[in-house]
Amino acid sequence: MSFLELVDVHTHFPIRKGTFGGITDVVRAVDGVSLRIEKSEILGLVGESGCGKSTLSRTIMQLQPANSGQIFLEGQNLSTLGSMDIQRRRLDFQMVFQDPYASLNPRMTVYSTLAEALCQRHRHLRRSRGKLASKVGELMERVGLDARFMRKYPHEFSGGQRQRIAVARALAPEPKLVLADEPVSALDVSIQSQILNLLLKLRDDLDLTMIFISHDLSVVRYLADNIAVMNAGRIVEYGPAGEVFSNPQDAYTRKLLAAIPRIQLSA
Repeated sequence: MSFLELVDVHTHFPIRKGTFGGITDVVRAVDGVSLRIEKSEILGLVGESGCGKSTLSRTIMQLQPANSGQIFLEGQNLSTLGSMDIQRRRLDFQMVFQDPYASLNPRMTVYSTLAEALCQRHRHLRRSRGKLASKVGELMERVGLDARFMRKYPHEFSGGQRQRIAVARALAPEPKLVLADEPVSALDVSIQSQILNLLLKLRDDLDLTMIFISHDLSVVRYLADNIAVMNAGRIVEYGPAGEVFSNPQDAYTRKLLAAIPRIQLSA
């Protein structure tokens, strides 16, 4: 079995209308998705806004229950786990969210944010402030931040630095799988490549498996080993990144490729 395997996963949301709030229809946000992701792979999950990418990531994270289907991580069926078991297992899969401004608590210093995340797996660190501060410093340096700034608050950092803090927080519990949901779309173009290079380095250094979610095929092409194209809750195309770009099979994929901006050079 693959490192992560999704088997016919459905996640639907009811639409309630009328005085008594009866269910009149459902939104099929994830509509029968099956995927296999191997260890150390970066899967690019691509599609326009509203296609179901974020709902699928939340379903994998067990933050949004699936209506049906199965999700296996290292052969273990996550769908059968109770709340306490899921809480413990979730240390193995962490998420980096789109907006570094909103995903960090503005009232917590970087030290407090990372220390809290580190102690989720390493509770013994609470007994030694020195060791905990050292681990926080190591974590900051791993993502390219100066450990001297650990007592600062999120608003004292740039957008790119805040996203590095968010990445560090995701790494703190030593996960095996990282889901990155549009992690560079809120950043300046000049900063995006820095974060992408950081994610590639972390994958290689820590042997991580990643799902990188984006609406931007040009960004995904730089990062992903394989690409899954999602439309209306379904995977409409899947394959190695090079093949998807050079020979797209689905009309929707061709539409996304055609939307990639191309620089026109004057003669």
